[in-house]
Amino acid sequence: MEEITVHTDLENLDKVTAFVEAALESYNPSMKAQMQLNVAIDELFSNIVHYSKSADATIQVEVKNDPKQVKLTFIDSGVPYNPLIKADPDITLSAEERQIGGLGIFLVKKTMDGMEYQRADNKNQLTIYKNLA
Repeated sequence: MEEITVHTDLENLDKVTAFVEAALESYNPSMKAQMQLNVAIDELFSNIVHYSKSADATIQVEVKNDPKQVKLTFIDSGVPYNPLIKADPDITLSAEERQIGGLGIFLVKKTMDGMEYQRADNKNQLTIYKNLA
């Protein structure tokens, strides 16, 4: 497992993305999987920056080979928040009728192969799983 800890500032988003891409490079993820992971990283790290009130965030990367899958865990010591219990937005409504927010987490839920949340040691731990093939 590899990990990086950064200050929760949007300026560090590129650093986090580059770290994950470098950790996955030798596993040759499909272009689609890498793009979906990059969108998820952007959404989840941005949410930590904007809402958690945590000074730092740790991102852990772990890869399993059978099946070839990455496990990314986002850890922060901010305000307790489980995005998985929030109701999905009603995407059948027009943009004008929909409530603001929630589309990013919805997109992550739909593009990842699994998500888990836990609160442990006064920290949020959101884990996403993505098959790399």
